[in-house]
Amino acid sequence: MSAEPRLLILNADGGARGNPGPAGCGAVLRLPDGQVVAELKEYLGETTNNVAEYRGLLLGLRAAKERGAGELEVRLDSELIVRQLNGQYKVKSPHLQPLYQEAKSLLAGFRSSTVKHVRREQNREADLLANQAMDQGRAG
Repeated sequence: MSAEPRLLILNADGGARGNPGPAGCGAVLRLPDGQVVAELKEYLGETTNNVAEYRGLLLGLRAAKERGAGELEVRLDSELIVRQLNGQYKVKSPHLQPLYQEAKSLLAGFRSSTVKHVRREQNREADLLANQAMDQGRAG
């Protein structure tokens, strides 16, 4: 097997039922050929949609690092977070700043990374995982 760092594609999402409300996040890591490397989800308790979106991203970034990704393409349906990470928007919300800083730090650990906005329909699997996490939290 080659020691060449591999490209992984990360789709991440998060949401809250009510804002704030019971929240969850999800992430899907794939190889460029579409093969799923990991599916992750986490119940977050009571928080906001934007915190849940960042938590989904962080969940996926850590998993990509653990799986040896050298290059990463991140796909999110949150335009706010994509624009914050790409430097187009400032992070004004104090409760988002530490999440943003952690995301930037993790992204800097990859040889290369891009963060792209995708439409909701292109992020269905990560959204489904986030909703499953919310359902599990409610049931638990």
